[in-house]
Amino acid sequence: MNTLLRRSETDVRPAPLSALAHPRDVFAYLGPNWFASVMGTGIVATAAAGLPVHLPGLRFAATVVWITAALLLLALVAGWALHLRRHRDAAFGHAADPVMAQFWGAPPMALMTVGGGALLLGGALIGEPAAVTVDLVLWSAGTGLGLLTAVAIPYVMITRHRVGPDAAFGGWLMPVVPPMVSAANGALLVPHLPAGQARLDMVIACYAMFGISLVATVVILPQLWSRLVHHRVGAARMVPTLWIVLGPLGQSITAAHLLGRAADGVLPDPYAAGAQMLAVLYGVPAMGFALLWLALAAAITVRTARAGLPFSLTWWSFTFPVGTLVTGVTGLAARTGSAMLTTLAVLLYGLLVVAWATVASRTVRGAWYGQLFLPPAATPILRAEI
Repeated sequence: MNTLLRRSETDVRPAPLSALAHPRDVFAYLGPNWFASVMGTGIVATAAAGLPVHLPGLRFAATVVWITAALLLLALVAGWALHLRRHRDAAFGHAADPVMAQFWGAPPMALMTVGGGALLLGGALIGEPAAVTVDLVLWSAGTGLGLLTAVAIPYVMITRHRVGPDAAFGGWLMPVVPPMVSAANGALLVPHLPAGQARLDMVIACYAMFGISLVATVVILPQLWSRLVHHRVGAARMVPTLWIVLGPLGQSITAAHLLGRAADGVLPDPYAAGAQMLAVLYGVPAMGFALLWLALAAAITVRTARAGLPFSLTWWSFTFPVGTLVTGVTGLAARTGSAMLTTLAVLLYGLLVVAWATVASRTVRGAWYGQLFLPPAATPILRAEI
């Protein structure tokens, strides 16, 4: 009898991709938001590489995670090539959707996250020259695409999208965060460039991209705050996007730290010394606000989860933004020697690992059965005018 029951349970278990009418439909609605999984996976690796506490096996585990992110990036690029070939209208339609359009910021950040991991972790596997080359190629591609999204998506929002007064959400930051990632990862490349003008130009360009993203964040964040106060939280499935705010904040702290380090010996005095001061005098206040937002986002998420928080790819918002805060606090801990900041960096990394493990396992399950490849649900408060 028990054997028959076990067989019966096995018989009714959903088959792989059972949610889809046909396996080829995997590529029908493959949106740019999928690249957030590469970002969230890659940041687990790169954050571990600089963590102020050295644990046995941590670097090996981080390298394995980086390889996973790199393979996932290759799979998504290949999948997107098929998506573009077979479903061209859907591919270009992502830009017409006021929600999905924002996630065009994810592909460039995915490229640079994997590239940064190559520089920080890949040298032992492929050699330092190859690691630098991989990072330079991915950084260049990601920077070009990121600068494009930082202009193109706001332009489309202004000229084509129609949004209601309660439309602002954390995803509005996605198209403007890539230049900040470029600033941080570009700073890592400075020592590998020829001395002289090449290094100077890179530092100046990175500070300019730092400004692009920071000022855009300062413009967008008050709109999000106003929407939350006047129109409340909104749809439960959009709540995880509140965590995206931590992305530009944490990444700006990281960029200020890395650019300060890169400016030493590149910028003339007193600007090189000023860059060191900025890393702390900007980084610590920005960290304070980031922690405030972390507490608010966590409280809203817990409140929403009690009523029901359906899983979707927006859950990847729990990962990369927290990871940028880890790298930012790690940089501040290294500069100040603060035991408090060291402890905070480790605690935040623990939160990142738990979030990543949870979201990654749910994503694998949703992809295996095909639910995550179904058409995205419509968002009532956001409309597109074509």
